[in-house]
Amino acid sequence: MRVIHREHAGRPIRVAWTLEELGEPYELTTMTREESRAAEHLARHPLGRVPVLESDEGFLFESAAICLYLADLHPDAGLVPEVGTHDRALVYQWTVFSPAEIEPPLIEAAMYTEKDPERAAIARGRVDAAARAVVDALDGNEFLVGGRFTIADVLVGSTLSWPARAGHAELLPDGVKDYIERLSRRPAYQRADARMSS
Repeated sequence: MRVIHREHAGRPIRVAWTLEELGEPYELTTMTREESRAAEHLARHPLGRVPVLESDEGFLFESAAICLYLADLHPDAGLVPEVGTHDRALVYQWTVFSPAEIEPPLIEAAMYTEKDPERAAIARGRVDAAARAVVDALDGNEFLVGGRFTIADVLVGSTLSWPARAGHAELLPDGVKDYIERLSRRPAYQRADARMSS
């Protein structure tokens, strides 16, 4: 499998992390911003974004979809609970919650800290509310769903750790710091982070 990404893009680490958790070999292809706008990449992703997973069956984009797909290919790894269970539904819930409710205000808060502090403060309030939802769901547990590490933790954890990776550590809410630190100590995360950074 091949993971196509761009330098400094935050979402591709989710895919690399999932592949590392699964012990699956993969190739990384790094593109420039200009290459991501070229016809070759637009054939992989119609908006020219990353990550894109290339397998023998074709291309797949959207990091949450890629991670869920990879977990489904390896059910014995336990990164997603069984189909039809409430825990499976909760993994879907948090996998969607992360890019829908945490990521947009995080990016907005980072972008407007200097240009529009009032707008950044409103976005920060949305980040804090989303982080509280995560802390409440954890309820003292190590992981979000069923007492075990799942794709939900990959998506939520990678999103919440983005501020520190992007030089905006001040945006990370206090309540989730233990959770993020715990996830960042996972060997698979560390391997993914090292590969994406090299």
